[in-house]
Amino acid sequence: MLDDQKLGALRKGFLEFLVLRIISVASVYAADILKTLAATEFATQEGTLYPLLSRLRREGLLEYDWRESDTGPPRKYYRLTAAGAERLGEFNDYWARINRTIQSFGG
Repeated sequence: MLDDQKLGALRKGFLEFLVLRIISVASVYAADILKTLAATEFATQEGTLYPLLSRLRREGLLEYDWRESDTGPPRKYYRLTAAGAERLGEFNDYWARINRTIQSFGG
């Protein structure tokens, strides 16, 4: 049986890809990203997500705008930039190649 440490490394490696995919669908608030991930094998915490979002923004892959909230202070809603969409396309292509490789080994 695989241990959590090995699976954790895989999950961490895929997190950027998944976050970009989530944001590509529509502008999204960080809490909504956490909620989407919580229902999957890729559940994460604020302490992991917020630094990732900040890094992606610094790299020019994301941008955000502030929106008023009915239940509290304004919220940041993230969206992909053109560079972010390009990176997501690269991830999608790589994922397809990985799947083909895995399938070619059978089993």
